[in-house]
Amino acid sequence: MRLEKPVGELRRGWTTGACATAAAKAAFAALRGGTFPDPVSITLPKGETPSFALALEELGDGFARAGIVKDAGDDPDVTHGAMVVVTVRMGGPGIRFFAGEGVGTVTREGLPIPPGEPAINPVPRQLIEAVIREQGGSDVDVEIAIPGGKLLAEKTWNPRLGIIGGLSILGTTGIVHPFSCAAWIASIHRGVDVARAMGLQHVAGCTGSTSEDAVRAHYGLPLEAMLDMGDFAGGLLKYLREHPVPRVTIAGGFGKMVKLAQGALDLHSGRSQVDLELLADLVPELPRDLVLGANTAQQVLDLAQGLDLADRIAGRALVTARSVVRDAPVALDIVIVSRQGKLIGHAA
Repeated sequence: MRLEKPVGELRRGWTTGACATAAAKAAFAALRGGTFPDPVSITLPKGETPSFALALEELGDGFARAGIVKDAGDDPDVTHGAMVVVTVRMGGPGIRFFAGEGVGTVTREGLPIPPGEPAINPVPRQLIEAVIREQGGSDVDVEIAIPGGKLLAEKTWNPRLGIIGGLSILGTTGIVHPFSCAAWIASIHRGVDVARAMGLQHVAGCTGSTSEDAVRAHYGLPLEAMLDMGDFAGGLLKYLREHPVPRVTIAGGFGKMVKLAQGALDLHSGRSQVDLELLADLVPELPRDLVLGANTAQQVLDLAQGLDLADRIAGRALVTARSVVRDAPVALDIVIVSRQGKLIGHAA
């Protein structure tokens, strides 16, 4: 779901990794000393020292458990409002991590965590290890849970990436920057990494579900080959330049592909606009004033019925895409899909 940007200054939030670190610090303090610090503060990689209120405290026979409700700020994060629960026990050897309810397990190569491990990324692991060691802990078992996380994970990339059973504990800085492109682009990159690790020869980056369904059916691609590119064509193409896949299809609706044909790499309506001058140049069969007077790219496409305008746009979009991947060993093709899910334009 895409949300409109709210008016005024946007409020930042905290990653699941930051919440898990704070919960782990509080739980281990209780395990060692019998009381939970509330609020509990932590130090993030860039020096910020946020404090977190505890929503759950439980001290039992040989374990301590603390929970923190994730606040993602003004970011439309699927985990906003979820509780991150950490249970600690004396165990080891070393500090070991376990997936509790709603936290997934990695099953495929290509991710920062190897198969068989709980989906707790490296930076959160390092932060949690640090807050335990600074309190004198060395041999400790850490279980992270997100109740309801298995259902929430269905709204994320995790099933495609081979993360089974729940969400990932993420974060490199600990901070969620609202409406940032970074998280989405990072997911695109991880999708490419997994596809490469699986040895897939053909992947597709699509702007939405309609184009994805059409391309997947047309080429018979597995789900793991489908990259939810969204508006971030540049984020995908630039990564492919350094991490090539033999064949890549870029697909989307007519308006989005017009923007790519213009040279835009961010296809969001708020960051790039359709150039009617380009469309007029590409359909000299139509009166120029008629094209320039159109309200949308789709209207121009409707006016150009019987002409191969979608193919012409695909050809120009292919030029843009090739200019980004440069000399990387990637065979590109462009597919344009109608609103009804039909393939109406192609260039290779």
